[in-house]
Amino acid sequence: MNLNKHIDHTVLKPTTLIADVEKLCAEAKEYGFAAVCVPPPFVKISKALLLGSDVKVATVIGFPFGYSAVEAKLAEILLAMVDGADELDVVANIVAIKNNDWQLISNEINHIMPVIKSKGKVIKVIIESGVLTEDELIKCCHLFGPAGIDYLKTSTGYAEKGATIEAVKTMRENLPKNVQIKASGGIRTYEFAKELIEAGATRLGCSASVAIVNGQAAETKY
Repeated sequence: MNLNKHIDHTVLKPTTLIADVEKLCAEAKEYGFAAVCVPPPFVKISKALLLGSDVKVATVIGFPFGYSAVEAKLAEILLAMVDGADELDVVANIVAIKNNDWQLISNEINHIMPVIKSKGKVIKVIIESGVLTEDELIKCCHLFGPAGIDYLKTSTGYAEKGATIEAVKTMRENLPKNVQIKASGGIRTYEFAKELIEAGATRLGCSASVAIVNGQAAETKY
């Protein structure tokens, strides 16, 4: 299995250095990863470093907790697209999900979608599956799937529980066929990455990407 084309090579730690981003982009080009995923301040430099390659630039919105106002998320999205982001990984309002406020969730995605799609960008919605009940996870699939998103993403990597085979299978069973799944959080081995793909994920968010494709275990969390 060629895992490299499924991987978003990721660095999202709050202490990220320019040198980290330079290394990330160099590795992404060398290994042919699908994308790099970087903090918003590093979108512009990542775009420049990857010029002429097929590697996409992704960034995060409302990260990592998702409870910022939709107006703030829209501002982040607009700035990220101006800087050259190809893909937006948007954290859903987890507080609203846990409080059963599906109207707020619906309003949020209905405001965000037209802005991203008007520029032809890819949207991945992060729902933090590790802190959701199965019912909440299924409701997210039924709400976000028909909204026209490109990917539903399991995790930020900052919750106590990241991607699981069970969550990916549940998502695949309850999403429209055209909506893809990105698994992230706690992916440290080739074996686990392969299992997630077999369960239905088509993208993997990993900071240990090089170790994974080389069949080595990694200690990193995300």
